[in-house]
Amino acid sequence: MVGLLGQPVNHSLSPVIHNAAMKEMDLDWCYLAMPCEAKNLKTISKALLQINCQGLNITIPHKQEAINICNHISPLAKRLGAVNTLVPNQKGGWNGMNTDVEGFLAPLQNEKWLKRKAIILGCGGSARAVIAGLQKLNFSQITVIARKETALKKFLIDFKSNIAESEENSTYLKGLQINNQEIPQAIEEADLIVNTTPVGMSAKNTTSTKPKEIPLGEKIWEHLKPKTTLYDLIYTPKPTSWLTLGAENGCKQINGLEMLIQQGAASLRLWSKNDQIPIDVMREAAKQHLNA
Repeated sequence: MVGLLGQPVNHSLSPVIHNAAMKEMDLDWCYLAMPCEAKNLKTISKALLQINCQGLNITIPHKQEAINICNHISPLAKRLGAVNTLVPNQKGGWNGMNTDVEGFLAPLQNEKWLKRKAIILGCGGSARAVIAGLQKLNFSQITVIARKETALKKFLIDFKSNIAESEENSTYLKGLQINNQEIPQAIEEADLIVNTTPVGMSAKNTTSTKPKEIPLGEKIWEHLKPKTTLYDLIYTPKPTSWLTLGAENGCKQINGLEMLIQQGAASLRLWSKNDQIPIDVMREAAKQHLNA
């Protein structure tokens, strides 16, 4: 068994893509999405080790807390302060890894981003992977927009130590709290905006009368320019209301499906110790499920 721990997880496509891949690989494994409250994360992860679980993905809201249930952390996961993949080790514990950076970068590789400006919405575990990826692409400026001042300050402190701002082509990192008067101008100047928050995610038991949710509210996006690419880490619904709004403004849109597939493939490589992952099969299974 392998699986996913998070809350909520009933929307997740991970079982669909992983079970399709494992069938193609002739692996007699099963991938399950398991809802887990924060208070139960340690207990459940220990119990899964006892039944020979071969690996876990970690999603919202546990990516940072998951570090505390591991007895070994990869250098990247340690630097990010976030874990999205657990691999059992010979000491009877978990190795904590992060494959989100690899997954996030996949849809952005065909465009040059040198000296451009980016905005990240949110400062949770996924945002940490996003900012690490954007640093690799050599953006000139990254602006992080978040609700909670304390969380934002901690996020910036953690990452500014990893950016040498005195170097040529270095990345300038700044943070803005929601309702800051600089946000409209930042949106006008942005070449890439990434939503790492769950705002706009659909889940079971929602109703058609529920108003559409858009990060920061709809009005602020009047400042969008057609040159801007919107990248929403959410993949259900497809597209989100935010990406639909972006399309109406002439913006390029990327949803989180490819990131999910690529980070999932990276996790499956770690669990199976097999580099030959059928990514095309994973992608086709996801698209068929979404179109069903």
